[in-house]
Amino acid sequence: MCAIAGIVSLNTQLVEKNNLQLMANAMQHRGIDGEGFWINNSKTVGFAHKRLSVIDLSENAAQPMHYSFNSNQYTIIFNGEIYNYIELKEDLQKKGYAFKTNSDTEVLLALYDCYKEKFLQYLDGMFAFAIWNKQEQKLFIARDRFGEKPLYYFQDKEQLIFASEMKALWNIGIEKQMNHHLLLAYLSVGFVSNPSNASETFYTNIKKLPAAHAIIFGVQKNDLFIYKYWEPEINYSKYASWSEEKIIEYFHSLFKQSVQRRLRSDVAVGTCLSGGLDSSSIVAIINELSVKNNFQQPKTFSAVFPGFEKDETKFINLVLKNFNVGSFTETPTAQDFIDDFEKLIYYQEEPFQSSSIYVQYKIYELAKKHNVTVLLDGQGADEILAGYIKYYHWYWQELLRKFQLTTLRNEIDATKKNYHQIEWNYKNYLAAFLPNLASKKLSSSLKNQINNHSFLTNDFIHSSFDRNIIEKPVIKYLNDILYYNTFQFGLEDLLRYADRNSMAHGREVRLPFLQHELVEFIFSLPSNYKIKDGFTKHILRKIMVDELPPKIVWRKDKIGYEPPQHQWMQQNAVKDLMQEAKQKLITNGIAKKELLNMQFNPSAAHESNNYSWWLLCGGNFL
Repeated sequence: MCAIAGIVSLNTQLVEKNNLQLMANAMQHRGIDGEGFWINNSKTVGFAHKRLSVIDLSENAAQPMHYSFNSNQYTIIFNGEIYNYIELKEDLQKKGYAFKTNSDTEVLLALYDCYKEKFLQYLDGMFAFAIWNKQEQKLFIARDRFGEKPLYYFQDKEQLIFASEMKALWNIGIEKQMNHHLLLAYLSVGFVSNPSNASETFYTNIKKLPAAHAIIFGVQKNDLFIYKYWEPEINYSKYASWSEEKIIEYFHSLFKQSVQRRLRSDVAVGTCLSGGLDSSSIVAIINELSVKNNFQQPKTFSAVFPGFEKDETKFINLVLKNFNVGSFTETPTAQDFIDDFEKLIYYQEEPFQSSSIYVQYKIYELAKKHNVTVLLDGQGADEILAGYIKYYHWYWQELLRKFQLTTLRNEIDATKKNYHQIEWNYKNYLAAFLPNLASKKLSSSLKNQINNHSFLTNDFIHSSFDRNIIEKPVIKYLNDILYYNTFQFGLEDLLRYADRNSMAHGREVRLPFLQHELVEFIFSLPSNYKIKDGFTKHILRKIMVDELPPKIVWRKDKIGYEPPQHQWMQQNAVKDLMQEAKQKLITNGIAKKELLNMQFNPSAAHESNNYSWWLLCGGNFL
């Protein structure tokens, strides 16, 4: 896990090491174990790398790394991990490739030589890397399938500049040009990305390379070509003849393989443990593997809030008791948040949605205190396995469209038994039979919500409104909304939070649920493997029945890293921060002066918390 940065000059301006050094300095936190630089002979291409040593800790694995095979010569900078590098290396050795290191970086270079741009399909990993092909005078950049690792770039007529974080670009003089229509979407409805444009950021002159995309940049012709290299292979007929027992067994094997590969490390590995099903399942699989392979259980790291109604201590303790693993806990406070707020803003770079991101930040800090470099986490499970309550309606809609009325009635009754507040109403019928109209109504509702924010100036709303951001796809089946949240809007935002929070402390986070073969398998299954008998994530619960305590397996509530945010927001120091943020919004012509004295409806605590948080962050990112 590292930081990468590069500059490609398109005119007579030569690449200078000083600029590469400045970019590397801005990302010091991402790579505390070393740094390296490389500039080609013509001084038109330069790379910088900050290293966090995880696989092959020797100096031989330092980057930028060079590789030659026959007459081909390549140079790479790489951020991430290739989890199946051992298997790939064995295959390459059979083809005649030799290796000088035990790193996954060298395997990447040999694989690129062997298959050129098609080599991406062989990778199981999280990554963002750049390869300079000396013979063809072209730059190849790629980002992993789900967007676990970041890659940002700036391009004008004179240069192409890219880096793992935007602060590296700012550090060499690239201006911050605020993207007002994305800022409007954030301040009004909480969007932190644009689902209609995956390359957009909160800064108009800086783009991000979308997940599962690659860049081929021909320097001599100044030709930048961006393309998508992967779409999930979803085949509903592939497993149609399989029995439920076989499907559950295969899911178990894929999940176990994913966890096992993500334990590969030459430094200490631990896990995050919230007490929910996802993180607890990872602990259970690790326990199974540790017994079989005779290695010590990793340490677990958790956030607890004694006395808070959503504290998860009792669930965490159930897991700890079941597996007798080492545990470390953190209780972030309002004062901690106040002390760390500016640092959190600095590391995140773009607005975020709630204070739970800060809790995650503190958990990774806790891991650093205990010298654990790698952490496994359960992110992605909710999106691919329908883990949120909102997904019930989409599943019921699907059953109605298919006229599976008996199943629909049974599912509604079972879900109401688990969640008394959930309802079935006419909107579901509308969405089932008139999906296009339903989508338009939803977009219209969001548009009204944006226009009804009385604290924003009319000039800001009218000049910044972009209806493309709020356009929704047609959702007919459960898989449609899961696909949207996994690949278009939702998951990548969470991955950005995790990347910034972990790397702020020089930690690496690995996500077993985001193994692409596992994800493709889940998406190819009928919806009743995701929701059944009123429970989400049905197939995961099934494989954990004999592994976890029943109170974890059949847990109904969903919390995650939720702190007592409402209490925090009542602190005078937080209120002062809020007033400062409001003043910045007013000074920049975004909000009206009345905002300083405006009070949100205290009876609508959740909504009030949301708007307060968006104002707090929005003002501080200007």
